[in-house]
Amino acid sequence: MRDLSHDRALLSINSMTVKAWSLVELLEGCARAGISAISPWRDIVQACGAERAGKLIRAHGMTVTGLCRGGMFPDADEAGRRAALDDNRRAVDEAAAIGAQCLVLVVGALPKGSRDLDGARMQVREALHALLPYARQARVPLAIEPLHPMYAADRACVNTLAQANDLCDELGDGAGVAVDTYHVWWDPDLAREIARAGKRILAYHVNDWLLPTTDLLLDRGMMGDGVIDLRAIRAMVEAAGYRGHCEVEILSGNNWWKRDPDEVVRICIERHQTVV
Repeated sequence: MRDLSHDRALLSINSMTVKAWSLVELLEGCARAGISAISPWRDIVQACGAERAGKLIRAHGMTVTGLCRGGMFPDADEAGRRAALDDNRRAVDEAAAIGAQCLVLVVGALPKGSRDLDGARMQVREALHALLPYARQARVPLAIEPLHPMYAADRACVNTLAQANDLCDELGDGAGVAVDTYHVWWDPDLAREIARAGKRILAYHVNDWLLPTTDLLLDRGMMGDGVIDLRAIRAMVEAAGYRGHCEVEILSGNNWWKRDPDEVVRICIERHQTVV
């Protein structure tokens, strides 16, 4: 495993970890802390304007480990599915404009009023096939992020790394996976599926699972505060060939979002070096 104990070069900060910051503040805050990689969500890129955002990112010499997020493909009618594809093409354009290494996809789940989970998964599969040629042309890899099964109804019906790997096998070049410890740590097949993913691992997100978890969406933990064996998972990811950044993505409405973002970044650095 790589030694991270004195190295900030492999740390990336996802903008959702420091939600109060604009893109400019994210760039300046990371630069102050000696961090050279970020992963912005689309809201702050759009607020800045994608072209201006790209210029600012390049001026700061920042690596963009991913743009969050595309996806949300399933819909109850054809018009809604077309609108989702159009929005994902815009997301690809935004990712290209800021030089993102991938577009992270939270694929979506049951359309309103539906109980057809298999049908939602088929819609995701069809949408990925439709989007991929556009992403290939833009040279933006698509990173399918499996989400914990608790989100199967409302956020993502791709819930295991095995499902994401199956899609990548079918899609071919230009498709890969985003491995987020919060979503996959529980999976008894994790080691086998990480090895199977291999060089298709496009992004690696770190955080922790708190015990107890008080909110299934907005109570992610800082690395080291929960029960995930982060070192073991990183060992799997690196053994599979991943040499990219460890991206900190912490959605925390009751804790970390209420703190000074500079303090949050400082603690991210400390935990990156000591527990990740």
